[in-house]
Amino acid sequence: MSLTLDNGRRYSPPRAATGAAGSPVSASIAKLAPRWTIAFIAFVGAFVINEPAPYELFLAMAMVVFLFFGMRLSQLSISLATLFVLFNIGGMLSMFTMSAYGDIPLYLAVSLFLGLSSVFWCAAIEADMGRLRTIMRGYVVGATITSLLGIAGYFNAFPGAEVFTRYSRAMGAFQDPNVFGPFLVLPALYLVYGLLYRSFSLAPLRLALLLIIVLGLFLSFSRGAWGVMGLSGGLLYFFLLATETSSQQRFKLLMLGAFGVGTLVLMIVIALQFDAVADMFEQRARLAQDYDSAEVGRFARHAIGFAWALENPLGIGPLEFGKILGEDTHNIWVKSLMAYGWIGFVSWLIMTICTLIGGARLLGRVRPWQPYLICTYAAFIGHLGLGWLIDTDHWRHFYLIIGIIWGCMALEANHLRTKSIK
Repeated sequence: MSLTLDNGRRYSPPRAATGAAGSPVSASIAKLAPRWTIAFIAFVGAFVINEPAPYELFLAMAMVVFLFFGMRLSQLSISLATLFVLFNIGGMLSMFTMSAYGDIPLYLAVSLFLGLSSVFWCAAIEADMGRLRTIMRGYVVGATITSLLGIAGYFNAFPGAEVFTRYSRAMGAFQDPNVFGPFLVLPALYLVYGLLYRSFSLAPLRLALLLIIVLGLFLSFSRGAWGVMGLSGGLLYFFLLATETSSQQRFKLLMLGAFGVGTLVLMIVIALQFDAVADMFEQRARLAQDYDSAEVGRFARHAIGFAWALENPLGIGPLEFGKILGEDTHNIWVKSLMAYGWIGFVSWLIMTICTLIGGARLLGRVRPWQPYLICTYAAFIGHLGLGWLIDTDHWRHFYLIIGIIWGCMALEANHLRTKSIK
């Protein structure tokens, strides 16, 4: 069966073998049940008020069940798993430099679990490309609901709604506005893509969901989230223009892009009519806050961390940096060096480079998974930039982003392998 892609071209996937004895109903259930299971897990990733969150519990159960029923780990997923295992071996060696461990074993266990979650997403997508759409749908629904909670909390829409805010900033069903905001970037990009390329009949619904998510992101007053959205949105637009072969579609993209920017500006202008919003925006819009440029502020700690790394190749132990200087590293590279040592740093660097190169090679290839790759890859680069200003090693959705990109890489590898056999 051939598929019509969003750009009008057709793609014929390799035929999969089917058992003669299986009924159509049982085959459909066998395919849909795993799809909606992982869609549900992507959905509950939007609710992290307490830890362990439902996301961890359901994901751990899914990992066991999927492996029990024969989920295959390809060479690509094993390579990704190896990098995350090495990353956490670095953390274990760094822990042994400490005199007291405290909660460090649990911290490293969470790190390893999140790394392996990327492997799970990669393998799940490789086994069934259709899971990409259900993952995104679950993610969008969860992002919409948590955005509504953040908006309601910010405007104190009902008694007790303030639980969804912190420091007068929307944070939805998260523990920190600075995680809540970046979490909303990928679903926003996916909805933008849907408005540009997918069914026009669903455009009003997609636009409504996009406005809710963008408003939630704005009210998080996270400079990092604003930056990620701006960078990732610009990259998405560039990738679409660069990979589009139709001049008519390019013109449409230019017009819709201008309309989208105008709508966004209008939304911000309307939001700024509220005094509380305007005051917070003025405060948060400053490029450098006091805690950034202080004597031992964010940027000074970056320099200290890189200097300490030269003297401590095994690191100084997970969470020790914050105890010594009073604040965490707020830089994923410094965090890798301090908490996971040079082994962890090199592992994270290799994972990052492989993700960047592997994803970039697929951007222009016309495949059914191309839309998901383009949106996720743009979000990944935005998060890489943010990683210079904040620690992202325990962000659940960041590992989902990595898993989606590697899953698309695995799909492409299987496609090329099947094509060469033919």
